[in-house]
Amino acid sequence: MTAPRWHPHYVITPAIARGLMEIEAARAVVAETPLPLAAEAELRRRARLRSTHHSTRIEGNRLTLAEAEEAISGQEIEGRERDVAEVRNYWAALLRVEEWAAEKKPLSEELIRRLHALVTKGSVARQKPTPYRDGQNVIRDSATGAIVYLPPEAKDVPALMAAMVRWAQEAEKEGVPVPLIAALVHYQFVTIHPYYDGNGRTARLLATFILHRGGYGLNGFFSLEEYHSQDLEGYYRALATHPHHNYYEGREEADLTPWLEYFIETTAGVFRMAKDEALRSAREGVPTEPEELRRLDPRARAVLALFSKMERIKTSDVAEALGLSRRMARVLINGWIEDGWLLVADPSKRGRSYKLSAIYRQYIGSLSAMRGDSK
Repeated sequence: MTAPRWHPHYVITPAIARGLMEIEAARAVVAETPLPLAAEAELRRRARLRSTHHSTRIEGNRLTLAEAEEAISGQEIEGRERDVAEVRNYWAALLRVEEWAAEKKPLSEELIRRLHALVTKGSVARQKPTPYRDGQNVIRDSATGAIVYLPPEAKDVPALMAAMVRWAQEAEKEGVPVPLIAALVHYQFVTIHPYYDGNGRTARLLATFILHRGGYGLNGFFSLEEYHSQDLEGYYRALATHPHHNYYEGREEADLTPWLEYFIETTAGVFRMAKDEALRSAREGVPTEPEELRRLDPRARAVLALFSKMERIKTSDVAEALGLSRRMARVLINGWIEDGWLLVADPSKRGRSYKLSAIYRQYIGSLSAMRGDSK
């Protein structure tokens, strides 16, 4: 039996074409704008924080932006354990998405299941991908109890998910613009609704993964989730591509052009704001970074930023900063030692720590105040 195929129905309208050009323009400006390492790290941190706060807030999380930041930093918020866990899980999942994208991991059902496990269960679930739902999942209006959306039956979910992933892989090979692939995967994932919980958060992270992997990560300076959260009515209205609530009564073959117009317009606007913020930081920052700093990949740069607050770091610091296991952090550290920018400060098994090589210590002043290690 031939596996079903997904053929999303849409047309490229002038609004979509214009938005794609604006996205390309912002992407080019950010790529050509050198930033001090400290400014780049701060822009990325703030964008991650906004993404985490707003994506979980869409699903009913009660933490404020300030409380979300406290939760991510490890502080406990009394009476908000579930909200804290959701925020921490999303933060860890976002870091993992960036890691997978940097490694050019292909979109697959296995990756999706692992991502959903991180979103709903946290880092302890890394090795236990979440299976798809085995029953129906009805979405109701919280106030009236009326059915808002009835997703496809559980028996159809595996084939629909396989078809979505296969379409995305083929679209990439055919040169479909990356933002369109991200938009359509986002739509189809929440339409299939393959899980009982966490579908919205996972869909938004998948869109981010596809953008980053395809070269539209914008150095991590943007937060689509923030815009969705601030225009929640518009976000849900764009996703509701057909008036009938039943997947089999119209949604299956809906015209997705309005959703694409919404998503591309949103992405273009968010990219413009990120571009403007990067240009502003460049004007206010220090001169262009030396070549040694420009050579570092995003994970190395994130770890380098740790030295603005401490003279030595440990494997646990790297693991926490990047959202990785200690084993993976050790692999990265060994590679950085071979590259020569990281040195072993304490070789003992229990107290093993690392410091910057002399050539990189001279650049820490651009990160923020830190006393140089003269040893």
